[in-house]
Amino acid sequence: MITAALIGNPNVGKTTLFNILTGSNQYVGNWAGVTVDKKEGFLNNSIEIVDLPGIYAMDTFSNEEKVSKNFLLNENVDVIINIVDASNLDRNLYLTTQLKEFKKPIILVLNMIDVANKKGFDIDYNKLSKELNVEVVPIIAAKNKNVDIIKNLLLSGDFSTNSADNDYHFLSEKETYSYIESILKKCVTKSGSLSNSFTEILDKLFLNKILAYPIFAIIIWLIFKFTFSWVGGPLQNIADDLVNNSLIPGLHILISSSSPWFSSLLIDGIVGGVGSIIVFLPIILTLFFCISILEDSGYMARAALLMDIIMRKMGLSGKAFIPLVMGFGCSVPAIMSARTLESEKDRKMAALIVPFMSCNAKLPIYALLTAALFPKHQGLIIGSLYLFGIIIAFIVGKAFKNTLFKKGEEPLIIELPEYRIPEIKNLLTHTWEKGKGFLKKTGTIIFSISIIIWLLSHFGFSGFVDIQNSFLAEIGHVLIIFFAPLGFGTWQNSVALISGLAAKEVVVSTMGVLYGSNLPILLPKLFTPVTAYSFLVFVLLYPPCISALGTMKKEYGNAMAAFTIIYQICVAWIAAFMVYHIGILL
Repeated sequence: MITAALIGNPNVGKTTLFNILTGSNQYVGNWAGVTVDKKEGFLNNSIEIVDLPGIYAMDTFSNEEKVSKNFLLNENVDVIINIVDASNLDRNLYLTTQLKEFKKPIILVLNMIDVANKKGFDIDYNKLSKELNVEVVPIIAAKNKNVDIIKNLLLSGDFSTNSADNDYHFLSEKETYSYIESILKKCVTKSGSLSNSFTEILDKLFLNKILAYPIFAIIIWLIFKFTFSWVGGPLQNIADDLVNNSLIPGLHILISSSSPWFSSLLIDGIVGGVGSIIVFLPIILTLFFCISILEDSGYMARAALLMDIIMRKMGLSGKAFIPLVMGFGCSVPAIMSARTLESEKDRKMAALIVPFMSCNAKLPIYALLTAALFPKHQGLIIGSLYLFGIIIAFIVGKAFKNTLFKKGEEPLIIELPEYRIPEIKNLLTHTWEKGKGFLKKTGTIIFSISIIIWLLSHFGFSGFVDIQNSFLAEIGHVLIIFFAPLGFGTWQNSVALISGLAAKEVVVSTMGVLYGSNLPILLPKLFTPVTAYSFLVFVLLYPPCISALGTMKKEYGNAMAAFTIIYQICVAWIAAFMVYHIGILL
């Protein structure tokens, strides 16, 4: 088995090339000890291709660079496939010179040669190959042009034609760039082409001091609407309808003669729990489709640049803004989208504060209590909750920046690639690659936790009972002491909040079961405006649903999932306590 390491700068088409070389024969996990994607694939089952993290250099010691360096040093790598942007060789070849230090045969893949040609670059590939002592293959990965040359090289083992340069030694940064410049003078000529003016014209608009942020806000709004209102949301409603109005009624008919407990376990526990996750898939895929458009078009790098100044104040880079915005729709895809951030610190920190962005699953709770307690100011109260969540996220982010993530903050190093029209095939491939792990990563977690919640809510000391006499109710009575200082300490409210860990919408249905169907009439008797707002603040800030917690566990491990539960309970309790007692004083 030949092992090939695929490496290159971000935004040079590495993922596209990896997908073409390996097809569906690939696996994604995490490198041991770090939350950095580990992608492995196979070409004809005889060549293992390892997709190393996108990096600019190997001397800044981020987790991504450590992973790449350790792999090249400690694993039996037969060949390095170094993909570079042909239109930006002076910057990309810096990493190439560092790779030569590993004394491995290198296939230097010059991607986007069409862009280079449009910018007026004329590259002598043979001369470049001789100067660097590497195999040079020009390709257009987005159009699958010349990729077969790489496949044939790998399959034939002919990549060793230019063997490892054992006499090469990496120079200082200044000397290296001088070395690169001397090579490019011999191998590259540039005409007076003005074909790159398209990018320059768009950047004058998208990076304009006055227009940049309004345009960015519009784009984010369009993604939000496209994902949760125009496409993803309606598709989710269809999926939800299929599960709840077709699958579940059909199962009721099929198992009508079964015992009540088995029927409830299958339908309420397993199908209800797992089915509630399946209906998220349309939103996941729609969201990642939009993100793929931003990435492939070249705009994502501009968005990160625009938001970097603002996000840096809370210890995050500009790219972390996207997951936080997506958290207003659903925490699950938002936590998953944090994996696109290069820094491990940013990925973890963004995932930890995403749940403070009020997801749309909390809206039924907001709507219920505000309609009953604040009928004349419903919009104002709900809007204040969204703002409150943003403020808490900023405060917590600042606290994390000065404590848990005090070390390791890195400057945003990003190149602004050429704007290009995304290829639909690549968009669909990227969308599926990002989204297909959703069910795998959450299915088993949701399955097991759904059964546990069902058991607690349907069994008591006397066996199979209704919810009022269940273990869940017993737990609710115990938790009255915890919630009493917040103003809403009844066992019914406690149980409703516990059930909300399965899905936030369940809070409303649980209250309906425990209090009765006339909630709009009953709630003003059970809550005051102050206790209602305290309850809503707690709902806003306490731990997300098991879908999000399961995703957090799979992405970052048990310790971080446990920490999320504990610290969000603390934040929610403190905030609700302050709201309640300040409200009483006022």
